[in-house]
Amino acid sequence: MQIGFCTDPATLASLPFRPECDFIEGHVVNFLTPEASDADFAPRAAALKACGYPMPAANVLLPATLKCSGPDIDYAHLDRYAQVVFRRCKEIGMTTIVFGSAGARMVPAGFPIATGFEQYVDILRQFGPLAAENGVTIVVEPLNRGECNLVNTVLEGAEAVRKANTNGVKLLVDIFHMLRNGESPDDIVKVGPLIRHAHIAENKDRAAPGVNGENFRPFLRALRKTGYNDRLALEPIWTDLPNQLAPALKELRRQLADSGY
Repeated sequence: MQIGFCTDPATLASLPFRPECDFIEGHVVNFLTPEASDADFAPRAAALKACGYPMPAANVLLPATLKCSGPDIDYAHLDRYAQVVFRRCKEIGMTTIVFGSAGARMVPAGFPIATGFEQYVDILRQFGPLAAENGVTIVVEPLNRGECNLVNTVLEGAEAVRKANTNGVKLLVDIFHMLRNGESPDDIVKVGPLIRHAHIAENKDRAAPGVNGENFRPFLRALRKTGYNDRLALEPIWTDLPNQLAPALKELRRQLADSGY
């Protein structure tokens, strides 16, 4: 398993040590900056190249203002935005884009959830082939019910992937969101063939592994059972990154080893 954490090159450069990890995961809106010019993006790409770590993935595909459900979807804007995202991915060697984006995905009050789901699936169909053309896989990220009202569980995420039925769209398993929802680790096994990326954090306070003693092993064993052995990114709320990162990586590796990795 490749272990990484969500950050950007500027934050990485501020750390007093070189983290013992395999990759970093970026942020589409803040790092790829799809609404900014190529000239504005160029220093970010240069900083990534200089940081010494690959950034194969980025999360938060859409800003909250660029809706993908409800009555105010601007499909032309979404297409222009996606064109820039996936072109820049190809330029910097990024191969995975996480489609969580709670604000953009949130179905407005009074709007049918079922219609919002179909809209989300339609946008996956719109984005998927473009992503694939650029060597990118979009992974649907189920978000816990406290953060979003659309595509909350891994089973719902798998349904969206299957209904989209397009190249370039697969599934992310986020153990924090599963814990927060009370989902069963067995659900990971049910969707195993669709999984292409994974996130992790503790349930309480969305803390880093080891802070509250969360036992991730049932979920990690379920991932192992599916044969998944790709990337797993730490995505907690860091309260003291320089002092929390190394212990979190150590604890996660310990639980991975206990789970058969």
